[in-house]
Amino acid sequence: MFAYTIKENSLNNKTILVTGAGSGIGKEASITYAKLGATVILLGKTLSKLEAVYDEIVALGLAEPAIVPLDLKGASKQNYIDMSATIVNQFGKLDGALLNASMLGELTPFTQIHQQIFDDVMKVNVTAQYLLSQALISTLQLASNASLIFTSSGVGNQGRAYWGAYSISKFATTGMMQVIADEYENSNLRTNAINPGATNTNMRSCAYPAEDKDKLATPADIMPLYVYLMSDDSLDVNGQVLKAQ
Repeated sequence: MFAYTIKENSLNNKTILVTGAGSGIGKEASITYAKLGATVILLGKTLSKLEAVYDEIVALGLAEPAIVPLDLKGASKQNYIDMSATIVNQFGKLDGALLNASMLGELTPFTQIHQQIFDDVMKVNVTAQYLLSQALISTLQLASNASLIFTSSGVGNQGRAYWGAYSISKFATTGMMQVIADEYENSNLRTNAINPGATNTNMRSCAYPAEDKDKLATPADIMPLYVYLMSDDSLDVNGQVLKAQ
């Protein structure tokens, strides 16, 4: 695992947005950030899942999170602009954003990729990330130091047979991260990406249904990197794809 010792209260007084916050890595990151002192904005498409994470955070006596039910596949540019404006009105700034939500699509030979599935994967994994980042950058710049984190994958570094749309989308994600990182290199905003590696999540189960889940890292196991990039310990890290394990 990524070698980093998580420090108590290392995210005190930070406001952090997490997409895909209702389950898996996004849920774990949201709860972890809250435990370290952050106020978390939970974004996801399933309200009941977001409410369950909200309840868990509140039950721990932590800062009350905010909930943003939004389906990235159907969201518009104006939805993201309005959300960013609401964040400024309610919190004054945004210290970090973890763009964790992704869509796997289907694993199939390249010539058999269904166009609708390809379009849906690109909408969630690329277009939504681009529109969301555009809307959030000005809000992130209101913080003293801000961190924007994308989610990459091993198949976004080296194309892999049958991973089609998902693999292509992750190459695009890495490129988008690098463009933003380079443009804002000398500012308060740092931009990086995390490759979580093989982790026991629902998406992983869909891709590898016969895999022994007991041999996989849990979302909690990979949190050191997610905390490091969101904390002030990573102020000098920009434009990197880092492996969580």
